[in-house]
Amino acid sequence: MNKHELMNILPHRDDMLLLDDATLRDGTAVGHYTVRGDEFFLRGHFPGTPIVPGVILCEILAQSACVLMQDAMTGGKLPVYTGLNNVKFRSPVRPGDTIETQCRIKRAKHPFYFAEGTVSVDGRLCVSAEFSFAITGA
Repeated sequence: MNKHELMNILPHRDDMLLLDDATLRDGTAVGHYTVRGDEFFLRGHFPGTPIVPGVILCEILAQSACVLMQDAMTGGKLPVYTGLNNVKFRSPVRPGDTIETQCRIKRAKHPFYFAEGTVSVDGRLCVSAEFSFAITGA
């Protein structure tokens, strides 16, 4: 899926749509985002040594996972985080890096979905996490 196709699934727009593309492979959502260097979240984090904030990396992970829940997100329903567990930040992500996310749903009891995922750059693990969502009405 390209960015335009992702907009049919994700409610995020403008500066908060943080995926360039995504695919489904054997029950795993794989997403990509190339950090350009001019993003709002890099201003001031940190001057002279920009690093993508961990919370943004978690958001990119969540947006990737939404590809797996697209059938439940119809009619204006929104995915909202309900938890982040066992999050580990292992390596920084910087401008010029292309992030690859891999997410899978571990279990679901609608409207709740429990997932796990990773963020990596060039095969280097940057973040691992378990997280959950609720699909809510608009």
